[in-house]
Amino acid sequence: MLLVATGCAGVGGPKPGAPAHHREHGFANTNPAFERPPFWTRTTFFASRIWASIVSPRTITLPQVVNDGGVLRDNRGEPTVTWVGHATLLLQLDGVNVLTDPQWSERASPVSFAGPKRVTPPGLAFENLPPIHIVLISHDHYDHLDEPTVKHLAQQFNPRFVVPLGIKQWLADRGITNVVEMNWGESVRIGGLTVVCTPAQHGSGRTLLDQGRRLWASWAVLGSKRFYFAGDTGYYRHFKDIGEALGPFDLAAMPIGSYTPRALAKPVHMSPEEALQAWQDLRATNFLGIHWGTFALAREPYDEPPRRIAEEVGRRHLDADHVWILQPGATTAW
Repeated sequence: MLLVATGCAGVGGPKPGAPAHHREHGFANTNPAFERPPFWTRTTFFASRIWASIVSPRTITLPQVVNDGGVLRDNRGEPTVTWVGHATLLLQLDGVNVLTDPQWSERASPVSFAGPKRVTPPGLAFENLPPIHIVLISHDHYDHLDEPTVKHLAQQFNPRFVVPLGIKQWLADRGITNVVEMNWGESVRIGGLTVVCTPAQHGSGRTLLDQGRRLWASWAVLGSKRFYFAGDTGYYRHFKDIGEALGPFDLAAMPIGSYTPRALAKPVHMSPEEALQAWQDLRATNFLGIHWGTFALAREPYDEPPRRIAEEVGRRHLDADHVWILQPGATTAW
C-alpha cells in the first residue's frame, strides 16, 4: 500500500556493526537514490483512495478458472503453481505446499468498511486448500499480511510461518507461534526445501506510528526446482545480486501492478516493464505476473498490467511462452 510503503521515519540512524539495512529502531532500503515522496503527498493519495473506494468503487470482471482444489490435494510431487489472487500463490514443490502472502479477506485494510476492496474473488476457496506446510510473508502491509487469513491458516493447518525480522512478535501477539524469523541472507531448511530470505526495496508499517519497524523481504525456495517470490518491491540491483547468488531460477513470481501514480509508486512498486527486466536479472526461465487485478490499490486500470507485459514482450522480442499471466484459480506445472 502506497501510504506506508515508503515510510521509514523514526527508525533512527545506522546501527553500528549491523548490516546496511538495519537502523537503530528498524530498517531502511540500501539504495542510496531511494527517496520517499513527501508525507503530505502520500497521505492525500491514501485518503483519496479510501474515499474513492467508498463513493465510487471501480469494478472489473476477470475470467476465472474453476478450481475445487481436488487435483492440488491429490498432488504428491509434481511442481505446480496456482494464482489465488494478488500476491497469494499456492506453490507445490517436492511434496511441500507453500502459500505466499495469503489474503482471503474482502478488504486490505484495518477496518471492514473502508480501504482497498477486493474486486476479484479468490481463485481458490480457502476450504479447498490442500494441507499447507509453509507460509511465506514478504512484509506487513495489509494486502500481504492479513490477520484473519493467517489466524485461519494457523488454526486449520499449523504451518510454519517464515517471516522477515519483526513479524514474529506480531504473529505471537495473535497466538501464532510456529514461526521462523529471518534477516536478509539467512536461510532455513523445512520439509526438504531450503527457504532463503532475500532483499527487496519496499517498506513496512500498519499504522503511521510503526513505519519501518519490521523488515520487508523477497524469498527464494530451493528444492528439485528453484522458485523466487518478489513480494512487493521497486526495481534495484538486488535482483542481479540474487540471480548471481541463487539463480538461475525455474520460476520467478513478479509484481506487475500498483505502479501509479508513478512519481509516488516508483521507489517501491515496479512497472510491468521493470518487472520483466528484473526477471531477466534473476536469470529465471519462467515469469509469472502477480499483484494485479485483485484490490483497488492504485490508479491504473485493473487490466492494464497484462497488456503492458504483452507489449513489452513484443518490443523486446522475448519468448512469450515463458511469460505467464494466469487467470485467478489457474494452476500450471513448472
